[in-house]
Amino acid sequence: MKLFDVYPLFDINIVAGRGCYTYDDQGTEYLDLYGGHAVISVGHSHPTYVQRISEQVGKLGFYSNSVQNRLQEEFALKLGKASGYENYSLFLINSGAEANENALKLASFHNGRKKVVAFRKGFHGRTSAAVRVTDNAKIVAPINEGFDVTFLPLNDIEAVRATLSAGDVCAVIIEGIVGIGGIQVPDTQFMQDLRGVCTETGTILILDEIQSGYGRSGKFFAHQYFGIKPDLITVAKGIGNGFPMGGLLISPLFTAVHGMLGTTFGGNHLACAAGLAVLEIMEKEQLVANSAAVGAFLRAELDKIEGIKEVRGLGLMIGIEFEIPIKDIRRKLLFEKHIFTGVSGTNVIRLLPPLTLTMEQAAYFIEKFKETLSELN
Repeated sequence: MKLFDVYPLFDINIVAGRGCYTYDDQGTEYLDLYGGHAVISVGHSHPTYVQRISEQVGKLGFYSNSVQNRLQEEFALKLGKASGYENYSLFLINSGAEANENALKLASFHNGRKKVVAFRKGFHGRTSAAVRVTDNAKIVAPINEGFDVTFLPLNDIEAVRATLSAGDVCAVIIEGIVGIGGIQVPDTQFMQDLRGVCTETGTILILDEIQSGYGRSGKFFAHQYFGIKPDLITVAKGIGNGFPMGGLLISPLFTAVHGMLGTTFGGNHLACAAGLAVLEIMEKEQLVANSAAVGAFLRAELDKIEGIKEVRGLGLMIGIEFEIPIKDIRRKLLFEKHIFTGVSGTNVIRLLPPLTLTMEQAAYFIEKFKETLSELN
């Protein structure tokens, strides 16, 4: 059997990692400014993280959610405190796509509706919760569970008002910062108006913080820049620092009923150990503040570089847009400067490093980035 070839792969075999660095099987060191799609929040092989998981493996790796799991309760308390959502409830699952799927189900159970509004260039996974979006003005796409999704332009509140006015939309789902679609930060006024119109029409507001959450933006959740509170918040990626884990934060608007939602592996003992380690490290090392400070430095330095069309983002979620395709820039950074970066489309380099990135490492990247652009001109 061979692998199903759906990912373009670089011919680099990473076998180890520490902090913001990874190492291939030839011993080459790479500065990791991508963190596996924003997954590595507290750095590779952090001692606290490794110890927590190792201890749990020695006790119990997994047991079904048919019995009480005190680690889940401990994790929920710590997450509530860290995020500022202590009065919300938590449902644990395995991935971002599953988190969004359960958010839509819960929203539909609440108001009995089946239509969903999302936004162009948004991405919410590959299950019933989402479809990769094109640049068409408006798309209606049937998905699982009987939902219909209407995609609207980001920041167009009048289009939202018109669509929600019929009173048949179950939920609006939006990323705190649009990730795959080019690192776009929604307008503050739009987000505040969106919260208002959702409340007025009985529509559930879902904030997809799978990529933009967990301190990446310089606040625990990116939507906290806008001064709003959504009804549901979905998280994954950085929640477990590489361990498969996702979560759904649920406002007091919802009442739990046994059997309403279900999962086999969600919130298992190993996942909770990983999640607890991440929260402990983030608090002890003040990684949310570090993300804000180092991210501000990176954006300020990038803004000074000629040839860049636009720098977007918040914290350590940064998009660097060029007028030209960035394929050669990225390959040169990787194979000659030994720096991992990501992409969004053909013209945007995406930076999603561990939140432990230091000022020195950020300055090193700026130096090598300038070298790369100079050598390609």
